[in-house]
Amino acid sequence: MTKISPYIFNTYKRQPLRFVRGQGAYLWTDRGEKYLDFFSGLAVCGVGHANPQVAAAVARQAKELIHTSNLYFTVPQEKLAERLSKRTFGGKVFFSNSGAEANECAIKLARRFGHVHNRKGKDRYEIVVFENSFHGRTMATLSATAQKKYQKGFGPLLPGFRTAKRMDLASVKKCLTPRTCAVLIEPIQGEGGVRPADRRFLALLKALCRRHDLLLMFDEVQTGIGRTGYLYAYQCLDVIPDVLTSAKGLADGIPIGATLAKPAVADLLKPGDHASTFGGGPVVCAAALAVLDILTPAYLKRIRQTGEEISRRLMEMRSRNPVITDVRGRGLMWGVQLDRPGDAVVPFCRENGLLVNCTAGNVIRLLPPFCVGKKEIDRAMDLIEKAIFSLTTIKKNL
Repeated sequence: MTKISPYIFNTYKRQPLRFVRGQGAYLWTDRGEKYLDFFSGLAVCGVGHANPQVAAAVARQAKELIHTSNLYFTVPQEKLAERLSKRTFGGKVFFSNSGAEANECAIKLARRFGHVHNRKGKDRYEIVVFENSFHGRTMATLSATAQKKYQKGFGPLLPGFRTAKRMDLASVKKCLTPRTCAVLIEPIQGEGGVRPADRRFLALLKALCRRHDLLLMFDEVQTGIGRTGYLYAYQCLDVIPDVLTSAKGLADGIPIGATLAKPAVADLLKPGDHASTFGGGPVVCAAALAVLDILTPAYLKRIRQTGEEISRRLMEMRSRNPVITDVRGRGLMWGVQLDRPGDAVVPFCRENGLLVNCTAGNVIRLLPPFCVGKKEIDRAMDLIEKAIFSLTTIKKNL
């Protein structure tokens, strides 16, 4: 049994595994046990563990230049910003170290927007968020996260966040006040149970934001960088946000966050308004450039095709198992909702060499690396169905 280190904060419910090596879709423990990873380090290692192109880019850059601070220019950062801009909506980029930091930047940007575009001399600072959302664990992003279980014991929270019901435009309208400056939404809620936003709802939401002079901000920390079969999920939804946040898979495991904003919005932040000592360092930007090199249109198309195969298999599984009440997702981000708690599925799969996750209490979350093939899919689907079938022997939690 792997023991908890007495030298590390005990803030994670860790599984009894200590990994020492990874390759593609697989991980190996210090005891030589091999696991098929259908979680990708929480949607981070999209192009696979120890990807050779990413590893080579990191090694090459580490031998040349590791850090300068953002008081100076570096070539990798400039190249990455240009690539992200050209492959999205032509905005500008602020680099940080995580998804929470990317969302912090978006929140500050929204408040600056509300300060500059005030109403009758009064600042606008309120941001509309949605039930079951998750935006991070810093104090501002925790305040934006509309799930009480994450907020408990950390009050008082930052004021200025109003919670609307998912996919309910009338609820959003009720949240609007003269103080509202922005709306923040995940195209697919991850921690909230893999819940995709409806395309029509997002179009109506954008129209509402335009009508009331609000920023529309997409949290694509988990959905971005190929996870849905598009570089960013908004690209298959026909709705372009004013601000987009990115992290997780952007550098395949090297810490990075990015906040993209339309130029007129980005220019609201002036020198000294926001900063990050390590944000956009040469090594992490080199890693991210390698990831973008891999994620060609043809590669993204293969992700969509793989996602269609997983979707088909999960739908078939649902038809055979009444315990499955819903299957949701896109690309290689899927949630299998059960009619009872799903925590027992995780250890069952782990004991049989498969890594999955349970979120929102009863949703089995699948976030496989993009390199999975038929062999890996066959094995994962077989084990997941066996794990779910095993739940039928456990009395339903009413």
